Amino acid sequence: MAQLLVRDLPEAVVRSLKVRAARHGRSAEAEHRRILEEALLPRGPRGTLKDWLLAMPPGGTDADFTRRRDRGRRVNL
Repeated sequence: MAQLLVRDLPEAVVRSLKVRAARHGRSAEAEHRRILEEALLPRGPRGTLKDWLLAMPPGGTDADFTRRRDRGRRVNL
């Protein structure tokens, strides 16, 4: 397994990593690993566009998206 060394991190970043790790019950190293995995590795089966669209919650009815009639505005030329 490969190793990764990150240098010159601001102290605030290291402190935030340790706090986040404690909240999740992990070591700072395990939390760092988890963050990298979530950011860089695929998140499982992608499925089709149809599957993604069907999984979306309803967005409302057509009436929710009707445009108000634009009456324009007076312009002095």
